[in-house]
Amino acid sequence: MKKLVAILLVVCSVFVISGCGSAEKTDKNANDLTGWDYIQDKGELVVGLDDTFAPMGFRDESNQLVGFDIDLANAVGEKLGVKIAFQPIDWDAKEMELTSKRIDCIWNGMSATEERQKNMALTKKYLNNRIVIFAKDDSVKINSVEDLAKYNIGTQADSSALEVMQANEAYDSFADKVSEYKTYDEAIMDMNAGRIDCIVVDEVLGEYKNSKMDKKMVLSDYTFGDDYYAIGCRQGENDVADKINEAIEQLIEDGTATEISNKWFGRDIVILEGYDNN
Repeated sequence: MKKLVAILLVVCSVFVISGCGSAEKTDKNANDLTGWDYIQDKGELVVGLDDTFAPMGFRDESNQLVGFDIDLANAVGEKLGVKIAFQPIDWDAKEMELTSKRIDCIWNGMSATEERQKNMALTKKYLNNRIVIFAKDDSVKINSVEDLAKYNIGTQADSSALEVMQANEAYDSFADKVSEYKTYDEAIMDMNAGRIDCIVVDEVLGEYKNSKMDKKMVLSDYTFGDDYYAIGCRQGENDVADKINEAIEQLIEDGTATEISNKWFGRDIVILEGYDNN
């Protein structure tokens, strides 16, 4: 009897080990997938975003994620036949979140800078924006980049606005005046408290925030120029970027993109140009 039990235990062990081996092999094969094959296999595209960046992606009074990029991403998901899952991230760590596969793309009013063109597979530019300066009141006069040295400036850490300022040839003249904040909301609070005089920010965000404020900020005459948005996919995964491009193009053609833009901006500022990965 003992001999029979021992034989049965050995047989069961073989089946268990074989089963584990098959599961490990399946998991390994799934993890080895990349690009669009990886997205299709799991059936969802995980979008990383800063959930305080209105009107692109932010939380409403009910703590629900809303915004232009939220609506556009969901519409893209419908075209591509995949679920869109939104994952709030620390914006400072967005590249690490992407490479670790915690997210599949960065889609949240992200500027198409030269550095990001090198480090990510970018979609075509899909939105036209500018980097502008909003002052606390009309006593702050900024008509040129040289005027910035007179004032205390706030912006978001690791933002496109900060990158654009740092790339400006006059940056050294006002660098010690720049304070970096985790979010623009914190920068605006400090400006209202008088600790800084102005913020350098994406125009779409500044306009939206200003529309909600009782005491309005003042848009300065000087700007840092155009700043186009793109969606960042993992480096080398150009097929994912191309799929998103194709879906956005269809949304432009059928009028959905215009409807979403009018809803959030009151005008159509959707484009689709540059960074063709083919």
